[in-house]
Amino acid sequence: MEHPKRLEEGLAHETKDKNELFSEKVDKTNDRDVTNHEKEDTISSVNQQKQQQQQPLVKQKAKRVATLDAFRGLTVALMILVDNAGESYPRIDHSPWNGCTLADFVMPFFLFIVGVAIALAFKRIPKKRDAVKKIILRTLKLLFWGILLQGGYSHAPYDLSYGVDMKIIRWCGILQRIALVYMFVALIETLTIKQRQSVVEPDHFTIFTAYNWQWIGGFIAFLIYMITTYALYVPDWSFDHESKRYTVKCGMRGHLGPACNAVGYVDREVWGINHLYQYPVWSRLKACTLSSPGSGPFREDAPTWCYASFEPEGLLSTISAILSGTIGIHYGHVLVHFKDHSERLKQWVSMGFGLLIIAIILHFTDAIPINKQLYSFSYVCFTAGAAGIVFSGFYILIDIWGLRMPFLFLEWIGMNAMLVYVMAAQGIFEGFINGWYYKSPDNTLVKWIQNHVFFNVWNSQRLGTLLYVIFAQITFWGVVAGILHKLGIYWKL
Repeated sequence: MEHPKRLEEGLAHETKDKNELFSEKVDKTNDRDVTNHEKEDTISSVNQQKQQQQQPLVKQKAKRVATLDAFRGLTVALMILVDNAGESYPRIDHSPWNGCTLADFVMPFFLFIVGVAIALAFKRIPKKRDAVKKIILRTLKLLFWGILLQGGYSHAPYDLSYGVDMKIIRWCGILQRIALVYMFVALIETLTIKQRQSVVEPDHFTIFTAYNWQWIGGFIAFLIYMITTYALYVPDWSFDHESKRYTVKCGMRGHLGPACNAVGYVDREVWGINHLYQYPVWSRLKACTLSSPGSGPFREDAPTWCYASFEPEGLLSTISAILSGTIGIHYGHVLVHFKDHSERLKQWVSMGFGLLIIAIILHFTDAIPINKQLYSFSYVCFTAGAAGIVFSGFYILIDIWGLRMPFLFLEWIGMNAMLVYVMAAQGIFEGFINGWYYKSPDNTLVKWIQNHVFFNVWNSQRLGTLLYVIFAQITFWGVVAGILHKLGIYWKL
C-alpha cells in the first residue's frame, strides 16, 4: 500500500521505478552470474576436452611400437644364433661370397629397423639444433661401443685378456655401420623438416614425393657406390701373412670377385690392410678350402687372396647400406601417416615383393649378384624386401590379430637390444663368468654347463652347441630382458 502523501506528490511512481530498477539490476546481476557460471562451465568443459584430447597424444608418444620391438628382438636372436652356432651349421653362417643365408639377413634387418625407428622418433622436431646434437651424440656413442667391442680390445668370451695393438685395430664393424647409416638418414630427416607435408593423401606415390629428400639422399649413395664399384681401377696389391709376402694380381675395373673388387680396394687404401677383418668368410670358398662351406685348412693350391684380410663392414659397402636405412624409414613414414591397416599393408607388401623381384632378376641374370660382403644393390633389394615382408607379417599377427602374447619374448629382447647384443652376441657376460675359474681357465661354469648339460646329454657337440645357444643364451637373455622390462630398466644410447 502506497503512502497517501507520496501518492499526492507523485513520488510513488518514482519509488516504484527505483524498485523496478533495483529489481532489474538484481535480475541482470543474477543473469550475469548465470552467464559467468555458464562461461566457466563452458571453459571448464573445453579444458577437459583439450585434456582428454592431449592425454591420448601423450600416451601415444610414450607408447612403443610392439611390432618394431618384436622384429628387433627377432633380429638380435638371429644374430646370436648365427654367430654362435654358425660354425657348427655352416648353412646358416654367412655365405662365403655370392648368395644369401640366414646370417646375411641380420645386418640389413638392423638397418631397416633403424630407418623405421628414425621416422617414429623424428616425426615431431621442436628444435632442430637439439635434434642434430642428439643425432651426433648417439652416433659417437655407437662408434665408441663398436670400436671397443669389435676393434680387438675385447677377446671375450674365452680369452680372458684385454687390449689391442693399435697397429692392427679394426676400425669398422656392425655398430659402426649402424652409426653411420643412422647419422646420414636421421640428419636428412631433421634438416628437411620444413619441406615435409603435414598431411599425406592415401595415394601410393604421395608418400614418396612427401619425403623426396630421403630418396634423393639414397639415390646419391647408390650412385656413389655403383660408379665407384664399376669404374674404379684396382691395381695389384700385396700383403704380409705369417712372415710371408703375398701379391694379388688385378689391374682391372668392375670385378666383383674376392680378389679385385673396388670395395676391398677402397678399404685397403683408406684404413690399411692391417686394420681390416682378419677372418673373412671367403676363406670358406671351395677355392680356399676342401671343407667348404665350412672352415678348414687351406688347400695347397689356394689363391693368394685366401690369406688376406677383408672388411665386410667397410666404407664403400656402408655407403650402399644407406639404402637399407632409406627403405626402412619409408616404412616408418607409412606407419606415421597412414592409419588404416589395409593402406599400410598395401604400401609395405607391394614394395617388399617389388624389391624381391628386382633382386631375383638381377641375381639370376648375373647382372648384379646378391653379395653381402660387397653389399651389392641386389643384396640391398633382396634383404630389404624380405625385411618389409617379415615386418608386415609381424604387424598382421601383433597389431591386427592381437596375437601379442606369443611374441612378448621377442619384444623384451627388442626393448633391451643393446644389452642383449653386448652381453650375449659379443660374449661379455660369458667372458665375465669365465673369469672365475677353478684351477684352470678351461674349468669354468660355462664350460661345465656346455659339457654336462648339452654336449654329453645329447652325445653331440654339434647339436649341443645349437641347444646351448637357443636355451643358455637366447632364452636366458630373453628372460633377463623381460625382468628388466618389468623393472623399467633399459640400456639406451
